[in-house]
Amino acid sequence: MTPAKWVRIWEERFPDVPLTLHSVTAAEAQDALRAGDADAGFVRLPVDRTVFSAIPLYTETTVVVVPKDHIIAAVDEVTAEDLADEVVFHPLDDVLGWERPPGEPAFERPATTADAVELVAAGVGLLVVPQSLARLHHRRDLTYRPLVDAPQSSVALSWPEDATTDQVEDFIGVVRGRTVNSTRGRTTSRTQPATEQPKRKRPDAGGSARRQPGAGSGGRRGGSGGAKGAKTPRRGKPRRRS
Repeated sequence: MTPAKWVRIWEERFPDVPLTLHSVTAAEAQDALRAGDADAGFVRLPVDRTVFSAIPLYTETTVVVVPKDHIIAAVDEVTAEDLADEVVFHPLDDVLGWERPPGEPAFERPATTADAVELVAAGVGLLVVPQSLARLHHRRDLTYRPLVDAPQSSVALSWPEDATTDQVEDFIGVVRGRTVNSTRGRTTSRTQPATEQPKRKRPDAGGSARRQPGAGSGGRRGGSGGAKGAKTPRRGKPRRRS
């Protein structure tokens, strides 16, 4: 992960709350959260939903890492069938979750992805990983190409469900792109205290929307609140018809 954008937003929005980053491997991430070594983390799915809450963020492109002078480096993308005659390493910390990668299996599985990258650089095989891991272990003598029909790995923001603190809620808002004035999350309530709505005033004696009978005789409605009552038409002599 490269969370620089989210860290910058956090520091602008919450300058008094320090945000400390810890780099861990995919295999270590959930253990770090479970042990309380971190409040929240970017992890690879799936996670144990009985323990963790998770917000999926994106799904990564899967790539095959090859030496720069390999024939695969000359094409834009490859399929699993293209790797049928190649030795493809399957490290023990694989995050793609497949039982067996394409191609020919190596004599033994490398302990880590970093170890597998070293073997690829030595020209003894290839490696299939999410694109971010290919970038993480970048070497000048290696390159990578998309593998179109391979499993993919999804990344999520995750945290222990029973440890959903106010700061975690704030960080969720930053990662999900909520603005300072968003009505969701805690940011709004902290930066813009809710104001009490003015109470509706009870109408005065003469201010009621419903007009009350006035004091005039005959039940004529008067304007007790200053509004004029309806006028009673005058009766004159009947006009004689011609």
